[in-house]
Amino acid sequence: MSSIDLRKKLVGFTLEKKQLIGVTARVGIVLDITGSMRNLYNNGTVQEIVERILAVACEFDDNGSLDVWVYDTEFSRLPPVTERELGRYVFTHIINNKHIHKFGRNNEPPVMEDIIKKYTEEEDDTTPVLIIFINDGGVVKPTQKVIRAASVLPIFWQFVGIGDSDFEVLKGLDTMQGRLVDNASFIHLDRIDTVSDEELYDQLLNEFPLWLKAAKAKRILRD
Repeated sequence: MSSIDLRKKLVGFTLEKKQLIGVTARVGIVLDITGSMRNLYNNGTVQEIVERILAVACEFDDNGSLDVWVYDTEFSRLPPVTERELGRYVFTHIINNKHIHKFGRNNEPPVMEDIIKKYTEEEDDTTPVLIIFINDGGVVKPTQKVIRAASVLPIFWQFVGIGDSDFEVLKGLDTMQGRLVDNASFIHLDRIDTVSDEELYDQLLNEFPLWLKAAKAKRILRD
């Protein structure tokens, strides 16, 4: 069994555990490409992260694709990744892509606004969206304003902090006021490469079921 097939099986177990069997969702990943992330791109960690999250996308949506963004001070919306293109996706579409702005500083709101634009303006689809946002610190405070405004939309933001930053802005998401529903969560995985797939999927999907229930109650999502 290939690594992606094994991971899809583990995601399936997690969906059953979280009572998410039968739920359809579109999945996107946002990859921090600021200067402090350079080594994680070069040593294959980011490629591994993409494969691990692709398994989630495959189990939630039968189109078997994961939408991808990268960002530092600028952002790029990249081609979706599928099992067929997975092998050297990060090298081909990110590291070796001359058109991507790389290894600058943080600026989250522009990429978040593009995500909102894609799922609420460009595509006429009411399917819930799960965005997995990989970041190693330095998130700018206006990010909270975007999250607050987006609480009326069918998008759940799962932030994943990696490394040893203090993640001050992201730690405040779970208690942030002024939202129709709690539409964002933060988990910290200091060394994501040492976290097992089982633990990763368990943490990634811990808050998503609660948001689905709340979003349906507020008619952000329709049954």
